[in-house]
Amino acid sequence: MCNGINGSLNIFERELNPTFLYTWKGVRLQSEDQYHSHDYIEMAFILSGKSRMLIDGVLHEISEGDLIVLNPGVKHEVLIIEGNPTPSTEFFVGFSDIHLLGHPENFLPLPPPDSHIFHTTGQLYQKLFKLCASMEAENSARRPGRYEMMKSYLVQMILLIIREQYEPVKHTEGHNFSALNKKDIVEQILNYFEDHYSEKISLDQIAENMYLSPFYISKIFKSETGNTPIGHLINIRLEKARELLQAGGSIQEVALAVGYEDAYHFSKLFKKRYGVSPSKVSKEE
Repeated sequence: MCNGINGSLNIFERELNPTFLYTWKGVRLQSEDQYHSHDYIEMAFILSGKSRMLIDGVLHEISEGDLIVLNPGVKHEVLIIEGNPTPSTEFFVGFSDIHLLGHPENFLPLPPPDSHIFHTTGQLYQKLFKLCASMEAENSARRPGRYEMMKSYLVQMILLIIREQYEPVKHTEGHNFSALNKKDIVEQILNYFEDHYSEKISLDQIAENMYLSPFYISKIFKSETGNTPIGHLINIRLEKARELLQAGGSIQEVALAVGYEDAYHFSKLFKKRYGVSPSKVSKEE
């Protein structure tokens, strides 16, 4: 079943090879000063907050997770909400040269009921958020191949929107994909800790990198390991520290080597874990 797009597996009149035009990310602190349209497709993703958008004469409330597609000729204007304590953070991207079967050239349909705004949640929200962040990072870095990288992220965004309009393929019964995904997430975190324990690591940083909430990560990590993520990281660091102290490293050197800039804080953690101070371990060994 398909909503608004030809049901054939071939969904493009020609190979998907869009022309990437621009990207912009910012906090909406003032209304746009012009009610306007484009001769290309402009797509906006609301990363956080709220605002309003006037689209073809209809005023819409837009908020976090909303995806707005403005096809050529669609008049629009973003408006702030007076007194709003949470102005919207918006990500825009402009592109052209796509042609879907059964649609005019340079036209990207959205799932019904609205032809301009689609509210995303769950995995789709996370994937679009990640692609916007990747595109923004690539745009800021300005490294060789920047245009091609941003274009590759754009292609993924377009395909995600199109796929959303087809019924998803149902998983074969008898497989616990949810449990498998949880184990995969925890395994990724465990591997990351082993490789990066000497660096500054926070739960918020891990959550941001994985596009999951800190609460969800803590919950599944503890269910799989019996410990919190930070508790497990501390255990790894202290075990590595004991090995380094036994090898003759100084307390300051060892603390830095396992990710602690404050040697006093490190010593307190070490004594709490092993019942002796780092200096005693170093002297005895």
